[in-house]
Amino acid sequence: MTTMLKPRISQWYRHLDKGQQFYVTAIDDEDGTVDIQHFDGDVEEMDFDDWNEMDLETIAPPEDWTGPVDDVERDDLGYTETGMEPEDWSEALEEKVQRAEGTGEEEDERRED
Repeated sequence: MTTMLKPRISQWYRHLDKGQQFYVTAIDDEDGTVDIQHFDGDVEEMDFDDWNEMDLETIAPPEDWTGPVDDVERDDLGYTETGMEPEDWSEALEEKVQRAEGTGEEEDERRED
């Protein structure tokens, strides 16, 4: 089964038959080719006919999308490590639990009325 998805530069795809993840690095309409880079770093060029024969789905970038990129430094990713304490991690969860508990109590009160 083929999926007629048009290639888009910087879009991540999954090859459904093989489970491979890759993204499009270039499209050459004159030559009729699509350049892709697999998550493991391998680069491949294919023509539009081969592209159209693949069974694909678009996907969100993998959590560690730097897999195929050789020259990215951790500082270039736009986030840095912070000096968080364990209490900082659980604070948002505690607020959510308190709200959920509050909601549960309100529902119980409504049922009693």
